[in-house]
Amino acid sequence: MHPATTLLRRRPLLLALPLLLGAATGTGSLAQKGDAAPRAVTPRGALSADELANIDVFKRLSPSVVHITTVATTRDFFNRAVQQVPRGTGTGFVWDAAGHIVTNFHVIQEGTGARVTLLDQTTWPARLVGAFPDRDLAVLKIDAPREKLPPIPIGSSRDLQVGQKVYAIGNPFGLDQTLTTGIVSALNREIESFNNRSIRGVVQTDAAINPGNSGGPLLDSAGRLVGVNTQIASPSGASAGIGFAIPVDEVNRVVPRLIRDGRITRPALGVSAASAQIHRALRLPDGVAVVQINPDGPAAKAGLQAFSRARDGSIVAGDVITAINDEPVASLDDMLTLLEKRQPGETVQLGVWRAGKARKVAAVLASGD
Repeated sequence: MHPATTLLRRRPLLLALPLLLGAATGTGSLAQKGDAAPRAVTPRGALSADELANIDVFKRLSPSVVHITTVATTRDFFNRAVQQVPRGTGTGFVWDAAGHIVTNFHVIQEGTGARVTLLDQTTWPARLVGAFPDRDLAVLKIDAPREKLPPIPIGSSRDLQVGQKVYAIGNPFGLDQTLTTGIVSALNREIESFNNRSIRGVVQTDAAINPGNSGGPLLDSAGRLVGVNTQIASPSGASAGIGFAIPVDEVNRVVPRLIRDGRITRPALGVSAASAQIHRALRLPDGVAVVQINPDGPAAKAGLQAFSRARDGSIVAGDVITAINDEPVASLDDMLTLLEKRQPGETVQLGVWRAGKARKVAAVLASGD
């Protein structure tokens, strides 16, 4: 029998029970009317150290966490009036007292505008400062008074350990200022961003993260930012105890550049990479096989050679970039990730393989514009 049906059928019996009891005692009202006073509160001892720590972190950090509502512009069919309607919600946090708010790129990507609600429930229009979809990060700006904008303390993700306690504060399902707790479940996970780029070094946690938590802070037990909550692994779409956060070291690298430049300008080597199919067909080692070179770019100046075809159709061996500054390059994604850590004008050492021979060459990175 369907559970809802069972409940519906039991209700008349429950309602009839007091009448039957009254009939059995011969009265319509019970004699214990005077015993209906509220019960005395049972005293409790002091809060545990763990509870006090949870309370302390929430009280100190919740003013730095904000609720983000994205809006979309619509036009009335009849009178052509333009209005903004809510599109979705997410979480963010205060980066600095100048009003910069950090969140996930996917929180704001489908909206035409955004509003930021602070702890005191004041709402402020936000403008986009910059975004980096490759790392699912975006920076907004609001013009709220500085005293309303306590910046979140910044921690480090490189020294995190599995088993450390962590906290997530956010707005799951639109329920603002919600605290959940857990531990660091794993480190150095790899997830896919919304433009199919890999995000490496990701922190995995079992702290409950649900829709609406996106863009919110993952905090250590000292109340420092150690990650930005971004995704969950769940068959249902709700928390299943596997959440992922972008490591704070990556956030601390990207956000200042977004505030300064409005975007991430990736340095360039001036090469085009062979497809994975060509790479496999030629049985090349891991790396980036160069199939085209900008004649005025860094790779050309460093003496790199692209794969090409001879007049008889045979393949003329070219170069495979296998490392940058001794860090291995196994794919184009690896190379782009390593270049993102550099600036135009920097000199890097390229590990290069050609026809079975390895060598190192120096290249001065150019602007990716």
